[in-house]
Amino acid sequence: MKMGAEPKKVAALAGLCVIALIVFYVNSGSSAPDAAPSVRTPVSNVSAPAPTARGDQRRQPNARGTLSEFKPRQGVRDPKDKPDPATIDPTLRLDLLAKLQSVMVGPPGRNIFQTGAAPEVKPVVLPKNVPKIVTTPPPTAPPPTGPPPPPSAPPMTFKYYGFTISKANGRKSAFLLDGEEILIAGENDTVKRRYRVVRIGVNSITIEDTQFKSTQTLQLQENLAG
Repeated sequence: MKMGAEPKKVAALAGLCVIALIVFYVNSGSSAPDAAPSVRTPVSNVSAPAPTARGDQRRQPNARGTLSEFKPRQGVRDPKDKPDPATIDPTLRLDLLAKLQSVMVGPPGRNIFQTGAAPEVKPVVLPKNVPKIVTTPPPTAPPPTGPPPPPSAPPMTFKYYGFTISKANGRKSAFLLDGEEILIAGENDTVKRRYRVVRIGVNSITIEDTQFKSTQTLQLQENLAG
């Protein structure tokens, strides 16, 4: 038996293994979705994928613009949102199950996935002899029958409490009290630039309101004279 031929066989076998590995690597690299294109663009020019909501079943492109393998999320994103097991009541609510079983399910309606005649709709019958609602207009004020009456003069605030007669000419002067102010005026004199003394009597005085052209008679206040 020749021993010199064994190293050649071993070398040939090793070469075949290397060739098989290269062929397998080339075939697996060409079929992978992440194979690099002939012209590469910088990663900095590719915008990052927008975040998607939890439970989205679509595959999202990675930074290189290719689709990556979808991995469903399990649990909650934030550990703080995870419920506390100590607060969960494991009691089986048989009363709620009994209420659910007692619910009567109505007959099925129309199947929207089947074509056919629409169900018959009964016409709505309106009641007869419906009373009509009669709206009455609001009452209006009667029109004025004539011109409005002229405004009347307000009552005078003077208080007549006495008079005096001049010995020289016999002229009368009346004493009037307007609040805390004492006024002295004779006949035909004007008081407060508005009131004119018409007549001074023993028990009364007549004064004219020149603005309203009306006269008022004031009686003597004996209690003020003392």
